[in-house]
Amino acid sequence: MPFFSKRTETEAQNATMVDNVTPGNAELPTQSRVTFMACFLGLVASIGGFMFGYVSGQISGFFAMEDYARRFGQLNSAGEYHFTAVRQGTITSLLCAGALVGSLIAGKMADVIGRRLSISVAALFSMIGTIIEISSQHSWAQFAVGRGINGIGIGALSVVVPMYQSESAPRVIRGVLVASYQLFITLGIWTAEMINYGTETMTTSASWRIPNGLSFLWALILGAGILFLPESPRFAYRQGREEYARKVIGRLAGIEPDHAEVNTQITEIRIKLQEEQAGKETSWFEIFTGPRMFYRTILGMTLQAGQQLTGANFFFYYGTTVFSATGLSNSYVTQIILGSVNVGCTFAGLYVVAKCGRRKALMAGAAWSFICFMIYAFVGHFMLDQQNPASTPQAGNILIVFSCLFIVAFATTWGPLVWAIVAELYPARYRAPCMALATASNWLWNFLISFFTQFITGAIDYLYGLVFGGCCFALFWIVFFFVIESKDRSLEEIDTMYVLHVNPITSASWDGSKVPEDAYSSGVVTPANDEEAQRPVERIPTKTKAEV
Repeated sequence: MPFFSKRTETEAQNATMVDNVTPGNAELPTQSRVTFMACFLGLVASIGGFMFGYVSGQISGFFAMEDYARRFGQLNSAGEYHFTAVRQGTITSLLCAGALVGSLIAGKMADVIGRRLSISVAALFSMIGTIIEISSQHSWAQFAVGRGINGIGIGALSVVVPMYQSESAPRVIRGVLVASYQLFITLGIWTAEMINYGTETMTTSASWRIPNGLSFLWALILGAGILFLPESPRFAYRQGREEYARKVIGRLAGIEPDHAEVNTQITEIRIKLQEEQAGKETSWFEIFTGPRMFYRTILGMTLQAGQQLTGANFFFYYGTTVFSATGLSNSYVTQIILGSVNVGCTFAGLYVVAKCGRRKALMAGAAWSFICFMIYAFVGHFMLDQQNPASTPQAGNILIVFSCLFIVAFATTWGPLVWAIVAELYPARYRAPCMALATASNWLWNFLISFFTQFITGAIDYLYGLVFGGCCFALFWIVFFFVIESKDRSLEEIDTMYVLHVNPITSASWDGSKVPEDAYSSGVVTPANDEEAQRPVERIPTKTKAEV
């Protein structure tokens, strides 16, 4: 069946019949619904997240495999193969270094060739990197370089996929679809851990080449599959393809292209585009100097860095190594337990995205994570016998329990919500470079954590958890004072809220039909007189009601 179906003239006329709507009425119900096509688009694009999780989750298990250690490790005085902190950190972190590069170039690429083709190109880079990795014989440097090239593709996907989802999805499910990127990350981690568990007993290179080679398959599915989906309607409109944008919005929302809801979105997009075109040519530094852009650019970078500084990837990168130190006979099993908790709770996280506010969920997750890391750090340092962990089984059990409780907190809040919030944070004019910079911040801290963790834990052992606990404490207050509630609002409306300096603490109840008082005091809006200061703002209603 073709993506666009032909409409009759009668249907087109009926679709244009709408009730009288007054400006500022944001409570009228919308006729858009959850459609199969919108869900399918979001899920196919989210394979990019699956690839991210898969390559992140598999490496922890590789270091404990006999053939992998014999090929890429070093022989110690006891005749055993092992990995030094430098070698293990380099192999692990080069993926993040490549992803940092990929995330920085992805924004420009997405603006030049489009969101859809950018995803396909990024998948190609991942396939090339996987070929280099799997063809490595005894050179650990070759394997590390392959992970770096793979990372370029993964990093680009981490920018373009949420951008594509946020620009394409109907607002009623936008948050859930963008958050599904994180769900697929957790599914990728879990799948890698399960495959590692199934191959770790093999004594040949198949133990690591089988899970490694499957990375190529995931990239191939994404790179080819995305070409059968439509381009982002917002990108298409900005390229002068209004009719195409109308059809995509209508199809994804389950309504006709000239339905009132489609007209509303097209009007909002057109107004924002006209505002941008009325100004001078955009320069790169305007992501800091544009209307309220310094605030949003730094906030996006902080939230993405915060997702890493909650400490989640500490468990996923080094979980097998950490839990082997607690005396467990098979630490792969513990990784599977953590991965299963992560996947299950991320499903719950999608419910949180759909039903709960962004602010409350992030603050609850940060507070919960803070408590878990405090207990984890002190129990690991003061109760666990690190020379003979088996002699303190109670301490080991506490570490595992609170690791799982932390994963619950992360998977239901900071995991999925950060991607959704950052994808909603910027106006269309600056979205690509700002999302690239924010995601680069994520990958930079991902790189730093993956490279230096071995050195830090070697010096202060489990007290490393205090670092992440302190970060979670700070993130609670950052969200409280600076993040605006964006649930159930259009991208254009969210932009208006930031420009008008809406108070984040009271933003959930903000009425878009009137300019708040602090907008005048801040100088964003200058009234001609006192009467104008009280006049309602003319705006397109957030939701409309159609009568077909």
